[in-house]
Amino acid sequence: MQIAPATLEVKAESLSALEVESIELFIGFFKLIGLQKSVGEIYGLLFVSSRALAMDDIMTRLGISLGAASQGLKVLRSVGAVKSVYMPGDRRDHYVADLELSKFATAFIQEELKPRLDRALERIGTMESLASGMAPEERSTADERLERLKHWLERGESMLPWLLKFLVK
Repeated sequence: MQIAPATLEVKAESLSALEVESIELFIGFFKLIGLQKSVGEIYGLLFVSSRALAMDDIMTRLGISLGAASQGLKVLRSVGAVKSVYMPGDRRDHYVADLELSKFATAFIQEELKPRLDRALERIGTMESLASGMAPEERSTADERLERLKHWLERGESMLPWLLKFLVK
């Protein structure tokens, strides 16, 4: 009886101590900014790899599914953290880490963080409108807290240009 490839359990190959440390470092970093563990695993492996790796090599080395590998590589490619490279004689796509992490950080700030801050400020505006209909004693507390929240967000937003300038250098 033949088992369909989708039902096969992927077993991780042995990783070196350097690979494990790199993977753990990037798992923590990417989780901090809200990305899946597999994104950190893939980037961590590619970051210390001396050669380009095909998706099936990544899956085997990390013991992750096709879906996790595909989605993780898609995310990493979309933010410029990995790129495809041509390998003569091999039709598969091979991937290497882009070592310019500032590209990734810049893309994350512009495409993820800035829009989230903008949406948060819009929500605060909505919350202010809702608070205007509250009883005076409740409104005072709501207004104070919303002003504090708005201040935090505006300070964070004002730091983005400085942060981008710092990362690009």
